[in-house]
Amino acid sequence: MTDPSTGSPITALTMPKWGLVMSEGKIVAWKKREGESVAAGEEILEIETTKITNVVETPQSGTLRRIVAPEGATLPVGALLAVIAQRSASDPEIDAFVAGFKAPEVAEEGAAAAEAGPRAIEAGGRRLSYFELGQGAGTPLLFLHGFGADLNSWMFLQPALAEGRRAIALDLPGHGGSSKEVGAGDAASLAEAAEGALEALGIESVHLVGHSLGGAVAVLVARRRPDKVRSLNLIASAGLGPEINAAFIDGFIRASRRREAQEALSLLVHDPALLSRRMVEDVLRYKRLDGVSAALEKIAAEWFPNGVQRVGIAEVAANLPMPVQIIWGREDRIIPVSHAERLASRLPVHILEGVGHLPHMEKAQEVAALLKAFIAA
Repeated sequence: MTDPSTGSPITALTMPKWGLVMSEGKIVAWKKREGESVAAGEEILEIETTKITNVVETPQSGTLRRIVAPEGATLPVGALLAVIAQRSASDPEIDAFVAGFKAPEVAEEGAAAAEAGPRAIEAGGRRLSYFELGQGAGTPLLFLHGFGADLNSWMFLQPALAEGRRAIALDLPGHGGSSKEVGAGDAASLAEAAEGALEALGIESVHLVGHSLGGAVAVLVARRRPDKVRSLNLIASAGLGPEINAAFIDGFIRASRRREAQEALSLLVHDPALLSRRMVEDVLRYKRLDGVSAALEKIAAEWFPNGVQRVGIAEVAANLPMPVQIIWGREDRIIPVSHAERLASRLPVHILEGVGHLPHMEKAQEVAALLKAFIAA
């Protein structure tokens, strides 16, 4: 009854599952009212997750006939949020659909992956944590996060890119569940760690997606192993120019209290209201782990000495033999959008309006569409 391919006039809109840790979500705001027409792919509501508020798109064109979950409600993954139907569906049919709705079982593969959680591999003498979704004959995809982040920062993109391929999010050394021993902490050592992860995971060919510091790491991996990398996707990448917001780097490293962490993290997004309380708490919890402060300080000293970026890989990125695209937020307050604009005559560059340093979280659906199209091409 909920499958549009059957021709049924009624479709359920349910609480999505984004990423490894999401078990529930909070309804922040409905963008449509009951009785309004909606188009497939149109933004219909905002949901607060453990990281950031994200939007849900309409799965099918029709009319928003019934809002079941009110604003402010917190519901588990799979719960019924609303009913979208064609006008041919009667009110009694809608009532019966809502009364008889049962949350669908989580896909076996997804349930098994979530239950297993992140796994670990040994690469270059270090323990590296990773989380994997998907299977199939498609070329695998590896996500590399930014400074101070972890594999959960890909919670919105990883499921969307895991159709027909392995999609793997890696914790770089010093981050997440990986070893806090970072060696020199420089660009070469992080690139070696990422390359070692590919070897340990048995990946012979890969699409790379890197954000911020992870973008620069991805460029260096592509330069070192052009035979392995099929495409390179850089999201607000480090290394494309010297400027960086040193106040964010210093503030993130120093933050030990909620207010300090909130101030630093608010610089990451265009609208600080998008950040969840849980995200701030998770960052503080991570920073209290043994070895984290030393690891972050060493990486920052190697990558951003005296408040500028030491790594400069703009020319490398522009001259790689594989396809490269750049995605950036117009309102990025960490790394200026001008770094992307300077490469627009040489590489595909997509500037997203009303977006800060986290396009993959602030505009996840738009970024996912860009990645899918680029990888498919």
